[in-house]
Amino acid sequence: MTDIDPSRAFVRDVKRLVIKVGTAVVTRNDGRLALGRLGALCEQIKELNYQGYEVILVTSGAVGLGRQRLRYRRLVNSSFADLQKPQLELDGKACAAVGQNSLMALYDTLFNELDISSAQLLVTDSDFRDKDFRKQLDETVRSLISLRVIPIFNENDAVSTRKAPYEDSSGIFWDNDSLAALLALELKADLLVLLSDVEGLYSGPPSDPKSRLIHTYVKEKHQSEITFGDKSRVGRGGMTAKVKAAVNAAYAGIPVVITSGFAAENIIKVLQGQRIGTLFHQDAHSWEPVKEIGARDMAVAARECSRRLQALSSHERKKILLDIADALEANEKLITIENEADVAAAQQAGYEKSLISRLALKPGKISSLAKSIRVLANMEDPIGRVLKKTQLADGLILEKTSSPLGVLLIVFESRPDALVQIASLAIRSGNGLLLKGGKEAKRSNAILHKVITDAIPETVGGKVIGLVTSREEIPDLLKLDDVIDLVIPRGSNKLVSQIKSSTKIPVLGHADGICHVYVDKSADMNMAKRIVLDAKVDYPAACNAMETLLVHKDLVQTGLLNELIVDLRVEVHTRIVSSQKTEKLQKSSCIKLTVLLSSTMQAQDFVTGLASA
Repeated sequence: MTDIDPSRAFVRDVKRLVIKVGTAVVTRNDGRLALGRLGALCEQIKELNYQGYEVILVTSGAVGLGRQRLRYRRLVNSSFADLQKPQLELDGKACAAVGQNSLMALYDTLFNELDISSAQLLVTDSDFRDKDFRKQLDETVRSLISLRVIPIFNENDAVSTRKAPYEDSSGIFWDNDSLAALLALELKADLLVLLSDVEGLYSGPPSDPKSRLIHTYVKEKHQSEITFGDKSRVGRGGMTAKVKAAVNAAYAGIPVVITSGFAAENIIKVLQGQRIGTLFHQDAHSWEPVKEIGARDMAVAARECSRRLQALSSHERKKILLDIADALEANEKLITIENEADVAAAQQAGYEKSLISRLALKPGKISSLAKSIRVLANMEDPIGRVLKKTQLADGLILEKTSSPLGVLLIVFESRPDALVQIASLAIRSGNGLLLKGGKEAKRSNAILHKVITDAIPETVGGKVIGLVTSREEIPDLLKLDDVIDLVIPRGSNKLVSQIKSSTKIPVLGHADGICHVYVDKSADMNMAKRIVLDAKVDYPAACNAMETLLVHKDLVQTGLLNELIVDLRVEVHTRIVSSQKTEKLQKSSCIKLTVLLSSTMQAQDFVTGLASA
């Protein structure tokens, strides 16, 4: 099991789990069944069943489904005159009876398609008052599980005598959330998963951008802080009922996770120990992660520190950069140790060699970074520069000056040296920073962040640069459009698109990289050769290494194209036989050379490949 969150380590011992599916997960907005979601859920349960987990399902949705079907049937059988009369509300018990039949038929069909058997068990509140019933329930479930059958529980609303939710203080359970918690205790489950239509428990209504997802619930801390929004469009209890059920189960010794039933494979991710949803655990109050800085706190701290940074003089900000450069060189050995550990872990995990090449801080890299920081420190101050000046009237002059952006959230890939470069630029320009690097560079990023922030004086505060350590924190950060001013994703086009669609914060994104070099017939050939060789061979693992060489067609007749090809082959051959440079050629074993054929910009592949070099 990889990347397991420390607070979720208990999942290694989970054998039996109860999964409760809410009505909002089972049905669509129009009341019909959400077949796609339900099918994906059944596929997850099948996978868990094959892995040896003992899965018990508690499902809602019967009343809502029955109501939708009966309304349709009444509409079909009504005359136009009948429709003009006031429509009486359908009897809830009748809706439950009709809906339960349809719901279980669908579960049976879906599980049969997956070669899994399921069984229906309808219970009422009064059943649990009978000790013999509870004993028989345990024996029946044990027998079903031994046969690899999925028990599916639901409250038998059609014949239930229970009063309205929470009005009867003598009730044993009040809805399917509390039923799921009760069954988890009765059947001695190791985990209870409550699926909802939101990601988990938020500090306020999920629609409020200031609300943050609570990853670990601590009753003493969060009970008085949470503001519940409206309950979901369907169902009885909403999040309030889920929290009550989760607290009761957790403090009785059954860990609970509330998470979204809309996201693919969330149940499997929970069992992998990933930090998704909200965890309820009886020991949560004693865990260190409870004290961790939340996404909003981190962003606010970066904003406050950045304002102190902006108030410094250019000379003072220059001094900070020089101190950082010295600190990097002083800690080079420690940085190298952590980086080598990341590289070893990446190799063991089977990452691509190009990624490992970008991950590694090769000898001389720290010195090169320190030198670059000193160059940056001595450059002209970017803050307060007058970019444009316009006289609007006598004595009225409008000036356009450069100023810091504010707080930047930057998501970048495996290169830990990018952290140093980005942090240095942010300090010189007076910006606060939140950084999220790749998990493969976790140790390298952590030590670099510590070295840099330790060199920042207390008058500014090291929190001006925050290091985001978990991917699960990104959705929370993307909601902070009142604190974060710009998001810069440095990665794939898919990553950029996902971030753009998930936030109201301005995003400085990019499309697919097109790393072309064009050599015109009028170019200085000596200069062109140096540029082409450097662009491709110096560091092929970099994302800006040349991918396509585009040459003017006239260079074919003059023989200059052939000279370029020969030089590339010679250089590549030289570097391949050099053991120290072999890894640098792993990103691409070929170069694509393209000849421009006419003024219409039509092109063809002229030479492909250096694989034989």
